[in-house]
Order: sequence, then C-alpha cells, then structure tokens
Amino acid sequence: MTILLAVIVCGLLSIVYALWAIRSVMVADQGTPRMQEIAGFIREGAQAYLTRQYSTIAIVGVVVFILAWVLLSLNAAIGFVIGAVLSGAAGFIGMHVSVRANVRTAQAASYSLPAGLGIAFKSGAITGMLVAGLALLGVSVYYYYLTAILGHASDDREVIDALVALGFGASLISVFARLGGGIFTKGADVGGDLVGKVEAGIPEDDPRNPATIADNVGDNVGDCAGMAADLFETYAVSVVATMVLGAIFFGGAAILPDVMLLPLAICGVCILTSIVGTFFVKLGANGSIMGALYRGLIVTGLLSIVGIALATWVTVGFGSLGEVAGRNITGFALFICGIVGLIVTALIVVITEYYTGTGKRPVTSIAQASVSGHGTNVIQGLAVSLEATALPAIVICGGIIATYQLAGLFGTGIAVTAMLGLAGMIVALDAFGPVTDNAGGIAEMAGLPPEVRKSTDALDAVGNTTKAVTKGYAIGSAGLGALVLFAAYSNDLTFFAANGDKYPFYANMGDISFSLSNPYVVAGLIFGGLIPYLFGGIAMTAVGRAASAVVSEVRRQFKEKPGIMAGTERPDYGRAVDMLTKAAIREMIVPSLLPVLAPIVVFFGVWGLSGSKASAFAALGASLLGVIVNGLFVAISMTSGGGAWDNAKKSFEDGFVDADGVTHEKGSDAHKASVTGDTVGDPYKDTAGPAVNPAIKITNIVALLLLAVLA
Repeated sequence: MTILLAVIVCGLLSIVYALWAIRSVMVADQGTPRMQEIAGFIREGAQAYLTRQYSTIAIVGVVVFILAWVLLSLNAAIGFVIGAVLSGAAGFIGMHVSVRANVRTAQAASYSLPAGLGIAFKSGAITGMLVAGLALLGVSVYYYYLTAILGHASDDREVIDALVALGFGASLISVFARLGGGIFTKGADVGGDLVGKVEAGIPEDDPRNPATIADNVGDNVGDCAGMAADLFETYAVSVVATMVLGAIFFGGAAILPDVMLLPLAICGVCILTSIVGTFFVKLGANGSIMGALYRGLIVTGLLSIVGIALATWVTVGFGSLGEVAGRNITGFALFICGIVGLIVTALIVVITEYYTGTGKRPVTSIAQASVSGHGTNVIQGLAVSLEATALPAIVICGGIIATYQLAGLFGTGIAVTAMLGLAGMIVALDAFGPVTDNAGGIAEMAGLPPEVRKSTDALDAVGNTTKAVTKGYAIGSAGLGALVLFAAYSNDLTFFAANGDKYPFYANMGDISFSLSNPYVVAGLIFGGLIPYLFGGIAMTAVGRAASAVVSEVRRQFKEKPGIMAGTERPDYGRAVDMLTKAAIREMIVPSLLPVLAPIVVFFGVWGLSGSKASAFAALGASLLGVIVNGLFVAISMTSGGGAWDNAKKSFEDGFVDADGVTHEKGSDAHKASVTGDTVGDPYKDTAGPAVNPAIKITNIVALLLLAVLA
C-alpha cells in the first residue's frame, strides 16, 4: 500500500498547488471601481446559476443514491456520491476563481501582455490541478478504503461495483453541467450577437447590450465549470475502467493489486510533471502566446515519459506479467502503451489547433467564404467541420491498433490513462479561455484604452483555440476510454455467463454473439448510433429557444429604453441572466436523461420482444458501439467546426485580407456573414458537441451497472 499512499500524496500536492495559485491570483490588482463593478455582476450571475443548477441536480442525485443502495450496495451508493460531489466541486471552485481572475487579467493586460498571460494562465492552472487532483484523490482514497480498510480483494465485485458507481456519479454531474452551462452560455452569446452586432451594429461586449453580462457569465459556467466537470468525469471514468479491466484480465493472479495500482501511479506522477510544466509558461521574445502555452505542455509531456517509466517500474516492473487472452503481457509493453497515449494526445492537439487556429487554412477558407455572403460562410464552415473528423479518427484508430498489438485491451486502457494524466495541464489551457474572454469584455465595458483591448483580444483569440484543442483532447480520450468501458462490459458479461451457478440470472443463457447476422445486434447498433444525433439535436434546439428569448428581451429593452443606445439609461442585465438561468435548468433535464435511460430501454425492450436474455445483452453491447462511433464523429465535427467558425469571425477584427488583396474590417458585410457562421458554430462547439462527450461514456457506465444490478 506504500505506492497507493504515494499516489494519494501526489493528489494532495495538486490541491496544495491550487491553493498557492489561488493566493497568488487573489493578491493581484483588481483595477478601477468600474471594472470591479462589472466583474461583480458576472460573479453574482455565475454563482447564482451554479447554485440553482446544482440544487436541481442534487434532487436527481438523491434518487440515484437510494437506487444504488437498494439495487447494489451501500459502498456503491457512497461511490456515486463521491464521484458526483467531487465533480461538482471541481467545477464550482474553478468557476469561483475564474470570475475573480477575469478583472485581474484585464488590469494586468493594461500593464503588459506577459502580465495578462500570467494571471490568466495561473487561474486556469488552478482549475486544471483541482480537476486532476480531486479525481485522483476520489478514486485512490476510495480504493484504499475498500481494500485496505474494509479488506476486500482488489477484484471483489464489491470493489468493482463501487468504483464503477463512482464513475457514474462523475458522469451524471458532467452531462448536466456540460449541457446546462452550454445552453446558458450559447443562448446569451447567440442572442446577444444577433441583436447587438447584426441589428444594432454595436461591438461585442458593448455595455449597452443587455445580454453582455449574461454572455460573460456563460463563459464561466459553460467553459470553466462545465469543462472541469467534463474532464473530471473523463479522468475518473477512464482510470476506473482501466482498473476494472485489470481486475477482469488478471483476476486471481498475484500481480493483480500491482496491475490495478498502475493507472493510479501514472496519474500521480503526471500530476507532478504538470505542476512543473506550469512554471514554463512564459511569453518568449517572439511574443507568441500559443507558443508560451505549448512550451508548458511540451515540458509536461516530455517529463511524463520519465514519470510513466517510473510508475511502471515501481508497480509491475518491465518483465512478464503473465498470459492474458492468449497474449503474454509485459510491463515494458505497458510502458510503450503509455507513450502511445502521449503521442495520440500530441497529434490530436496539433490537428485540432490546425483546424481551429487563426491564420491556418481551414479558418482562412471560412473567412474567405464570408466575402461571398452568409450562405457560403455556412457551407464552408460545415465542410470544415466534416473534414476535421478524418485525421483525429485515423490517429485514434492507430492508437487502438498499436496498443492492442502491444498489450491487448488493457494496453489501450493504459494509453488512455496516460492521456488523462496530462489533464491538469490541458484543463489549464481550457480554463485560460473563459478568463481571457471575460477580461476582454470587462475592458470593453469599462472603457479601457484600445491598446488594452488589443492585448485582451490577442489572449482571447488564443483562448478560443485552446478551448477547441481541449475539447478535441477530451473527445479523443473519451472515445478511447469508452472503448475500454465496452471491453469491460463484454468481458464482465462473459464472466457472469461463465459463472451462472453463482449468478442465477445469467444461468443457461447460451452464447452471446455480436455478429452482424443477428438482427438484434444490427438494431442495437443503429439505435445506439442515433443517440448522439438525437442528443445533439435536442441540445441545439434548446440553445435556439434560449437565444430567441434573449433576442426578444434585448429588442424589448432597446425599444422601451431608447436611452440605452445613447448611454443615458442602464440596461437591465439581471433580467437576461435570470431568464437564461431558468431556461438552461429547464432545458437540460430531458436530454441529460437520454443517455442514462437508453441502455435500459434497449436491454428490456429487446428482452421483451425476443424473449432471449442473450439477444438483449448482445443488442445492448452493439448499441454501446453505435454510441461510441457516431458520438466520436459528431463531437469532433461540432467542436472543431464551431471553433473554426469563431476564429474566422475574429479574423475580421484586425482586418482580413481576402484572396484579391481587399481588406475587410469589423462591421463590413463579410464580417456580418462571419457572425452568422459563428452563430451556428457557437452551440456546435460549446453545447451539443462537448455534451456528447460525457453522453458517450454514461451509456457505457449505465450498461456496466446494469450487469451488476441484474447479477
């Protein structure tokens, strides 16, 4: 248990780092009274929204807790609570810091660009380290409690079910937080842009726009709290899935406890490397903001190679671990699988940055299409969003095949663990985005000099790209993680079927085949494949309804208070915030429950129709594959396409030079066309696409829990 205690210490160190960084950010200058007043509006709105959101989710949580206790065990119910509470805490604390760092970033940017970068990144690092640290602590401490305190063997069903329930708690909170926050932020953003930019012709973040505060609130509850909950869930679920897979493959072997410690040890050392990497994020002589951020990520990745080698050596060694599924697995092969995970991470980051970064071919092509009009902008944006799925999918396929050849499906799990080990640094890059976005808004609303807004705009443009990169990373790791979950499902099912004497429900069930000659398998595959599309469609519709309400409200205020445009009357910011809060809470319930209920409907529906448990389990397994494959493509397409649309719009803010050498400034017809594309891309990249990510995994988690409940 020495290694496990060392892992727990690593998790605690991330909390210590976060506390140090919080203190460092909070002592920074908050700027003028007007800046502080605006920041106060944003802070109050964000806290009010999250409080109401988590109060609503808590009601669902209580019901699930009782069901987990009755259907599984008290330990499973406790695991669910741990996952849910820590997932919510990671998002809430991160948001708490970001709504205080925004005004400090704006003020620091008035001194210099490096100063603004320093505050913004440090605040993002707080969220990143909290996500990684709390997730690692949640899994490792509870595993320690179950094995060292209660005395269960590592492969006991009690331990496995409790860990899976912990992952389910994190997933449930994540899908609610991602979807609710996304509906709020994009309802405000789209509605505010349509009336403010397009109709009234006023700049983004103009204080005369009644939706401006709501837009800035949304950045925090969607991109900070939502992403934190999302990656907390991906981190926890992937580690749990790899541990469960280890328990299945190495069950009863002397090496089992060490095998289950390996994912935890990898995450522990990667927290240390991430902490070191944060100190390398400094603006260089070339003034490249993205270069400064990537320097920290590269240092983290390189140090993690050494860390993974160390984690492998101290847990399982580099020699043979025995034969699993007809394959001799070695510790060295698992180490190489971890390196493959880092390579996959690097490639996905580079590919996503290419498709969403300003000045790159995809974004430039959308900006060029805007010169022709609104329709061509949308067509080219959709084309880029579809094209953007190809390279990440090829990379993921390569990662799956390489790791499977090296160490089977457990090797794939180790690769995913290594990917998620970098979550602290990756989330820091993401949480950097909403802080810089808010800083730009505060600079605009407070009337700071143009050179300050130029610095915050530069930070914000990079923030848009880092948010897209993080989403690509989250989706890629989720796709691989979901595959590991599916492997756990299929192997768990085989285990129960082979032990029908001990688990009567599975007795005399016969062979379970996923052959496409079985019509129930084909039906399950198609049913699973429709879930990401239906889920995304409902989410997009919700944003549209919320945005329409904001448009009506902003128009009403402009009409009833003509002094707003003249600057003699103050907009009612609180009305838009309150309206969106209610809409987001209301709209998130139904789509969030879709991936939870779908596996249950598939299993009992097919069982009822066919009368065969084997057909029902086969259809359920096929539906999981359908969700994984289609969800992966839908999520990548939406997030990359939306990010490209956003930065194509930003290309006009400094003057876009088209293919004919003509410059198009902000406010031109081409810029207005780009705003239309960004309006489509906003719910793509910040609501529907990212929310598909936890939806992919929650279906697999529910399927695993269903196996345990039926046992």
